[in-house]
Amino acid sequence: MSRPMPTQNERVLKDEDFIVSKTDLRGIITYGNRVFIGISGYEESELLGAPHSILRHPDMPRTVFKLLWDAVQGGREINAYVKNLAKDGSFYWVFANITPSFDARGALSGYYSVRRKPKTEAIQAASGLYRALLEAERKAGGGQEGMKASKGLLDRTLQEKGVSYDEFVLGI
Repeated sequence: MSRPMPTQNERVLKDEDFIVSKTDLRGIITYGNRVFIGISGYEESELLGAPHSILRHPDMPRTVFKLLWDAVQGGREINAYVKNLAKDGSFYWVFANITPSFDARGALSGYYSVRRKPKTEAIQAASGLYRALLEAERKAGGGQEGMKASKGLLDRTLQEKGVSYDEFVLGI
């Protein structure tokens, strides 16, 4: 499936909307509720079995996704503001809570995410940080060096504020 060209068209969740999805351990979508399907612009058949990364907007720094993956793969829940890319190239912001799922034996079996409409001021704060992280990635030439530069900037920013990533996200 080819990735859509991003546009400046924004889709906005309603206050009462909750996006719910589940993935397997590799991030392959195994479930999506009607709100998820609707806002993404994809058909259910296009989403199920697809990698969740099909929704990754190029305005999202890679280091944020690494942070998210490291947390859930380590068995910890995490919160984040995420800008997603819909099938038609439009975008939508979400406040995401991502949790690991465990089977009856306690083994990690997948991931569960509930997303809702973020506050406008939170989008502004996250956008500013994400632009700076993307610029650090770009200046370092992308690849592993870009990821390292972006992670360094994120770590310094959080240290200056005296908070963890989750505390930063929950505080905006």
